Amino acid sequence: MAATGRKHLVKDFNHFITCYLCRGYLIKPTTVTECLHTFCKSCIVQHFEESNDCPKCGIQVHETNPLEMLRLDNTLEEIIFKLVPGLREKEEQQELEFWKKNQPKENGQENLHCQRPGLLDSGAAGDAGADDDGDGGEDGDYHRSDPQIAICLDCLQNTGQSGESTVTDLMKRFIRCSSRVTVGTIKKFLSLKLKLPSSYELDVLCNGEIMGRDHTLEFIYMTRWRLHGENTYPMVLEYRPRIDFG
Repeated sequence: MAATGRKHLVKDFNHFITCYLCRGYLIKPTTVTECLHTFCKSCIVQHFEESNDCPKCGIQVHETNPLEMLRLDNTLEEIIFKLVPGLREKEEQQELEFWKKNQPKENGQENLHCQRPGLLDSGAAGDAGADDDGDGGEDGDYHRSDPQIAICLDCLQNTGQSGESTVTDLMKRFIRCSSRVTVGTIKKFLSLKLKLPSSYELDVLCNGEIMGRDHTLEFIYMTRWRLHGENTYPMVLEYRPRIDFG
């Protein structure tokens, strides 16, 4: 007769799936690459606003910007959601309620529905379809069911590569898009709207700081925008020609 395997309870794994900072289940588990300790994304980002050290082992993660040493652990996230019944649904509902609460009802906003740089929607808000501008339509790449965020794109009239500014203000500065859209996608969108040559480089800034092209709008909102109490909604991003210091 085959031996009956011992059933494990969720609490048997709590040591591996709870956050050292908040003591709750890991939400968007994020690992510090220097020491491989993992925390909730929001917990560790908030901690690094005050300290450059790992809260668990005390090692200095980075001298100036520890946020660059964080990596999301999507595999661990899926394991936790499978282990803890109802956790995924609870978190998705809370996230949806947060973005609904913080999304303004403004006219003149424009939708940026997609995440892939080649699939930019240049239509006005509320359009059912997308203007693919010759890139082809792949409906699976649209993120209309994602939490949405409103942003304002302002032009900084700086001189760039050629010594004079070739970028201008957008006709519609207010954009509504998925919170998972990256800065790289925003740059592609701006290049398309402003009809810039493919070789032309732009910088996108938040509160005067240049944002990395892989930063998502959610990440920028959580780590750069909302921490400044005087800032209002929507989040303002500025763009300018890339300045060549060489």
